[in-house]
Amino acid sequence: MAEQVALIIGGLAGGLLLLLLLIWVSCCLWKRLCAMFTYEELPGTTAASSTQGDKLCPPYAARTETSRPPGVPFVVPPSFQDRDWVPLNSGEWAQVPRDPCPAPELLPHTSSSNLGMVGTINPELYKFLEDTSETDFPEGCLGRLWFSLEYQQEAERLLVGLIKARRLQGPSETCSPLVKLHLLPDERRFLQSKTKRKTSNPQFDEHFIFQVSSKSITQRVLRFSVYHVDRQRKHQLLGQVFFPLKNETLAGDCPRLIWRDLEAESLEPPSEFGDLQFCLGYNNCLRRLTVVVLRAKGLQLQEDTSFVSVCVKVSLMNHNKFVKCKKTSAVLGSANPVYSETFSFKADPAELDTASLSLTVLQVTEGEKSHVLGRVVVGSYMYARGKQLEHWDEMLSKPKELVKRWHALCRTTEP
Repeated sequence: MAEQVALIIGGLAGGLLLLLLLIWVSCCLWKRLCAMFTYEELPGTTAASSTQGDKLCPPYAARTETSRPPGVPFVVPPSFQDRDWVPLNSGEWAQVPRDPCPAPELLPHTSSSNLGMVGTINPELYKFLEDTSETDFPEGCLGRLWFSLEYQQEAERLLVGLIKARRLQGPSETCSPLVKLHLLPDERRFLQSKTKRKTSNPQFDEHFIFQVSSKSITQRVLRFSVYHVDRQRKHQLLGQVFFPLKNETLAGDCPRLIWRDLEAESLEPPSEFGDLQFCLGYNNCLRRLTVVVLRAKGLQLQEDTSFVSVCVKVSLMNHNKFVKCKKTSAVLGSANPVYSETFSFKADPAELDTASLSLTVLQVTEGEKSHVLGRVVVGSYMYARGKQLEHWDEMLSKPKELVKRWHALCRTTEP
């Protein structure tokens, strides 16, 4: 009997010790868990007192002690310490007005503060670039046209949005503009906008559709012709915009917004073998000679235009020796092709006195045979005269600028 009592007492004592051990382990785990989620205040934030206006704010350290409710294993962050949230009947939550005296670290930093500002935003880095397309007009500008382009590959449709024009130079103070759209080389068919009465800054906001196959779209050029309509309904050309349709222009699923300055129509009749328009520019710092082949007109094609393509070969010569040659893309079936392609050549300033550029217009047939339609050479006094020499000298006198001119083609053979 005594042994049974001893066993019972021993079991009770062991169970009590085990229970105390479990309680101790639970307390340790709870303290560690509370320490993990406790908000620790950063050094240097317990400033004394600060002022905003004429009101004195209590020290932040005193507020942190009372901001922790009993039984909550964390401290409310400073940015939310002065906020309280009240549940509403609709399930939403309303915010109680903030304490008019914010925490010291939330007050604006002054220039005299010697504390480093971490995580601040520099507003200078987030300024949007100012759009100067409606304010920055070059001298002698005939006007500027805005339009959008989108090509639908499956439907084979070119969507053109005519948006607006600014600073049109009409024949009088009152200008009534309209715009005709051609998809070159087709000169016969065109689309036309509505006439805007008595305004030099018309807002069109019209859309047009051209049906054109995906195979020939890159061979086409979109031409905008801006006219003034007088009281007798006669059309007077104010300027034109030529825009070649390239693959990079038509890429993407959304319309592309574009603006171009109007160009005056060349009043001179085409030369015997046609004319070529291009730009020249030279950059002294980069030692780069730039040629922009724009377009040609009045070319004398030798065969049926439906089987003929025309390209321009640009050759850099030095002391009449060949240096480098580049070609434009071929435009199919047009005596007035538009290219707008840019080429660059490396050339030292000392070489410009002995250098020249030869631009040759070539007609290419189906058999890959080429025929020279005309040629023009620009360069120094050793190789050029007249307008060709003037173009070269003007390029040298205006560094980093593109000088644009028309030149008549001649039928001389290449060296």
